Amino acid sequence: MSVDQQSGSGVAAPAVSVRDLQIGTTSGRVPVIMDVSFDIAPGEVLGVVGESGSGKTTVGLSLLGHARRGLRIDGGTIMLGDQDILSLGDEELRQLRGSLVSYVPQDPASSLNPALRIGLQLREVLEAHSSGRGDHDERIAEMMREVALSDDPKYLRRYPHELSGGQQQRVGLAMAFANRPRLIVLDEPTTGLDVTTQATVLATVRELAVAHDVAALYVSHDLAVVAAVARRVAVMYAGRVVELGLAEELFDSSAHPYTRRLVGAIPRLAGGRSLVGIPGHAPSPGRRPPGCAFAPRCTMHIPECDAEVPPLVPVRSGHSARCIRALEVVKQTQARVGDPVDIAHPDADSAVLTLENVVARYGKIEVLHSINLTLDQHECLAVVGESGSGKTTTARSIAGLHRDWTGSIRLGDNELETGTVAQHRNPPPDPVHLPEPVRLTEPAENRRRDGGTAAGRVRPRQGTRG
Repeated sequence: MSVDQQSGSGVAAPAVSVRDLQIGTTSGRVPVIMDVSFDIAPGEVLGVVGESGSGKTTVGLSLLGHARRGLRIDGGTIMLGDQDILSLGDEELRQLRGSLVSYVPQDPASSLNPALRIGLQLREVLEAHSSGRGDHDERIAEMMREVALSDDPKYLRRYPHELSGGQQQRVGLAMAFANRPRLIVLDEPTTGLDVTTQATVLATVRELAVAHDVAALYVSHDLAVVAAVARRVAVMYAGRVVELGLAEELFDSSAHPYTRRLVGAIPRLAGGRSLVGIPGHAPSPGRRPPGCAFAPRCTMHIPECDAEVPPLVPVRSGHSARCIRALEVVKQTQARVGDPVDIAHPDADSAVLTLENVVARYGKIEVLHSINLTLDQHECLAVVGESGSGKTTTARSIAGLHRDWTGSIRLGDNELETGTVAQHRNPPPDPVHLPEPVRLTEPAENRRRDGGTAAGRVRPRQGTRG
């Protein structure tokens, strides 16, 4: 089956067509990405999924004519209309990026300049790819409305740090769609956003892609997100596309054992079952076997799998898989892995953490209102909610990182005091895990006048400036 048949569009010519993409290391010439081919039609979102290290982001960046440090694009073509992106020089690529091809990174803050107001940043994107400065006020207002943000001049004068993560990501989307590109690459843009904000961003991506006939490549490790936004999905493993087809077909009746294990490992909202990963690990570049790369981890492995790399074979119209047993796999019932879990119910007298009527403030604003909860021994308590609902403030109050609270927080029979310095005198027995390693060290402006930090009191070394 040809890639043209796999696209399943059959109506419009592809906006972007990738053929036999090859990417390797600059030292040692080790193949990293091999034989990747796909089409994306105008207005279509193609999802690319797979484990970390499978090559998703590397393929996405190649659509911008870019390879990460240590890698180089060795072969293949990436046709944007009748133009081969891989044949362009550096100056031509600079003109291409932001005008015909746009990129939305995983971290919304990384696409915005913290020192510039968002209105100015949107204006710069337009001016960089227009013949003159002109008056872009109407276009900027339209861009903001397209991503469901206020076009009020006061809002446009905000700095990025004055926006929530979801608002920052939508400003990033506005910048990416500003010049009506033909192709947009989205690299896990909803990671770290709460589910309602995530739904808003995904809906915005779909609507803008359809409204402006923009082809979109959506890179993600989250299959549930991809199912919500993408029409077709390419599953990558060890640098190759191992399955390609319509999203509903891949998730309901996968034809590759790897895809089946990915789908089966999706956590169920109802809970009550253990999470089961895929035994083993993906081979790194340079250590991939001569046959099927997934063979060492596959429960359907046979000796023929080790002979050579299997080609993409047709399973049904618009659906192909890189497995010699694909026609057998697709007929099997999709297994929901994970054994039932017996969740114990601890005794009522075994609470190790108790919060009673906890009220927290930032200045004069009350942000936590009469929080009451208990955590028992051997129990995991999940605290969920939208951004700004008070989850992190609750955790920071417990850990002593937020001081302005009233009420009672008890660790066992010990009443905890407010503030990190007071808690450092009687530290809790268990560590506090912050969401990002970089947050383990607080910036200087967050240190208290008494020298308190997350690690306790800071004492400058002799001979250094405080």
